[in-house]
Amino acid sequence: MAPIALESEDHSRDAAFNKVMHGKSVDSKGFRSMLNKDHGAHKAATEEYFKHWDNKSAGTETVEVREARKSEYATLTRHYYNLATDLYEYGWGGSFHFCRFAYGEGFHQAIARHEHYLAHMMGLREGMRVLDVGCGVGGPAREIVKFAGVNIVGLNNNDYQIERAGKYAAKEGLSDHLTFAKGDFMQMSFPAETFDAVYAIEATVHAPSLEGVYSQIFRVLKPGGVFGVYEWFMTDRYDNGNPHHREVRLGIEQGDGISNMVRVSEGLEAIKAAGFELEMNEDLADRTDARPWYYPLDGDLRMASSLGDVLTIARMTRIGRLLAHNAVGGLERVGIAPKGTKRTADSLAYAADCLVAGGKEKLFTPMYLMVARKPKT
Repeated sequence: MAPIALESEDHSRDAAFNKVMHGKSVDSKGFRSMLNKDHGAHKAATEEYFKHWDNKSAGTETVEVREARKSEYATLTRHYYNLATDLYEYGWGGSFHFCRFAYGEGFHQAIARHEHYLAHMMGLREGMRVLDVGCGVGGPAREIVKFAGVNIVGLNNNDYQIERAGKYAAKEGLSDHLTFAKGDFMQMSFPAETFDAVYAIEATVHAPSLEGVYSQIFRVLKPGGVFGVYEWFMTDRYDNGNPHHREVRLGIEQGDGISNMVRVSEGLEAIKAAGFELEMNEDLADRTDARPWYYPLDGDLRMASSLGDVLTIARMTRIGRLLAHNAVGGLERVGIAPKGTKRTADSLAYAADCLVAGGKEKLFTPMYLMVARKPKT
């Protein structure tokens, strides 16, 4: 594997930008948070993120274009979440991941069960020191602390998400068991052999190299420690020579801040190359469930289990997106919402359509489960 050039970290720069762009919006939620941004900083983040995608289509994409995105993986991811975090929380909640749905199971119940299942398959036990790689605003970490009684450190390269995660943990009285650290998961600052277990939920897909991030996880794990991950992959049905397949993959990458998504087979090679002993692996999206993992994005309200779910899913239907996006566009035109908010929302919406297409055609999975162990010697 050719070495990946790592971006230099500058935590002071990132903290200063976070303070300017987000200001007091960390204390609000939903549309209020979206509106409480510094317009100049938001414009800068929008331009910095979308420069990686402007005038770059699936038909014209080159190896050089993908390598350029990989070389700026950390900046790309950081600005993506500067733009998208409030939209995620508004539409999805505090756990930024997909899940399986059992018969009659509510949306948030299913999200929590997906997190519990990972903790169960990893064998997490009370008192273990655990690292959450790419922790978002801490929804899964809060749930796993309560479920398994572990002590979690959440790693994140986005200051805004770290601030929000800390506030949510304090609100739930979990600060004694849950802390958050700023850092790039490709160059973790933790000493070797620090953690009993490490997990990642739909986060390491942002890495420019899976072998690189898996190797960092391997280093910080204690001998005998366990690593569990729900990974985003293109399946091995994906054919890069097929223009439609490439369009689906690029739409997912652009709308979800991903520099380099790979196939399942490449991911399995990467985790073994990092030194892990793979104990189990399965594409959970292939299981026969009452409702597919992508049903909220597909907007089929007939599949909702409750009135609360109807209200949640309605936001994600095409009509719901159209209404919300037009409202944001109107607020942009009169100078209330910062420029770029609607563009970000539209990009997320297009990604949603590509995710659904990828799911229906079995080209993509957001829940390829791998549980692996660092050898004791």
